[in-house]
Amino acid sequence: MTDPRCLLIVEDDPHLAETLASAFARRGHAVHTAPREEMAITLARRLRPSHAIVDLKLAEGSGLGVVKALAALDPPPAIVVLTGFAAVATAVEAIKLGATQYLAKPATVREIEAAFAHRSGMAMPEIETPQVGVKAQEWELIQRTLAETGFNVSETARRLGMHRRTLARKLAARKAAGEDLGGMIDFED
Repeated sequence: MTDPRCLLIVEDDPHLAETLASAFARRGHAVHTAPREEMAITLARRLRPSHAIVDLKLAEGSGLGVVKALAALDPPPAIVVLTGFAAVATAVEAIKLGATQYLAKPATVREIEAAFAHRSGMAMPEIETPQVGVKAQEWELIQRTLAETGFNVSETARRLGMHRRTLARKLAARKAAGEDLGGMIDFED
């Protein structure tokens, strides 16, 4: 029987997979990840996930192959396809194969959750944007940029137009406050 909160993340970027897994685990999902098509299909058949996030372009295999295999499960999971290469043709193909929704990267956890709730013929659910303070927006931008740079503090600081030591202090303060930085940040780089 399918666990109502079992999520399969099919993503070959380990940093993005880790970020998504942490975010959805905090929201109560039992999270499993797979970086390749073959591994994802094997896991899906064993776990019978209720939800799946599938990267369209995988280093080994195809996200569309994963979508097709997931859609064949009984019952099929809610499938959200994520891609950095958004194109109408692939979106249509993903939906035809059984995807619930198709989102271009970067997508927030709230957008992915809203996409899970989408059903054919319905308009996308309205995503309520909470009032977020400047510090929270800054921290979200820092996190996103860190993930994009493979958690390289120097490169993140450069992209943000901030001195490396300033960024390191902000990260150290978050860590001291108990924030989980994923253990991937090297303050000495």
